[in-house]
Amino acid sequence: MEDILIVDDDHAVRARLERVAAAAAPRARCAMAGSLAEARERLASAKYDLALLDVGLPDGSGLELLPWMQAHAPGVDAVVVSSLGDDATVLQAIRGGAVGYLLKNGSDTELELSLGSMQRGGAPIDPVIARRILKLVAAPQPASSALATITQAPVPAATAELSEREMDVLRLVAQGHSNREIAQSLTLSINTVECHAKNIYRKLAVRSRAGAVYSARAQGLLP
Repeated sequence: MEDILIVDDDHAVRARLERVAAAAAPRARCAMAGSLAEARERLASAKYDLALLDVGLPDGSGLELLPWMQAHAPGVDAVVVSSLGDDATVLQAIRGGAVGYLLKNGSDTELELSLGSMQRGGAPIDPVIARRILKLVAAPQPASSALATITQAPVPAATAELSEREMDVLRLVAQGHSNREIAQSLTLSINTVECHAKNIYRKLAVRSRAGAVYSARAQGLLP
């Protein structure tokens, strides 16, 4: 995580995220964009490892950038950093391909630790949001529900083959445990747990913890 694009129209927020990014990844180089148009221009003209996206931008929602990035900058991880934390917005970000979702009201230390976890293969999702989304994904939704519409996804034709240990990790992820808690529960190193998590994401073709749980339930791997 060396080249980071910060997409936010607030100068104070951009300066704060630059400080946080520098603390999480001392070698990181940060570029700034204040709109969707400027973000697309920068992503098209330079290579980045990570984009930190605000939702409310002058020319639209930062979430609109996610499908564009999937098509034009697929190697760039996207983490939403927003003051909005409602279920619909978070789920839309996850479905759009964001690998993480952080809240601006978190402390600098919390944001730093969350971003730092990416260098170990983690998915930076605010803990409060992670637990709420896991419960939401696990609960049945009415067909007419807006959230059900957001979370709808085709069930893969073939069921992913996860190892017994990967299933152990996935079950604990579904229960809302952090990687550190999973490592303690299974008597593994945190690096081993994060390696299993990356393999789970790859096999399920997802990019986040919530996406892994949803995909696993859709395939019948989890109750």
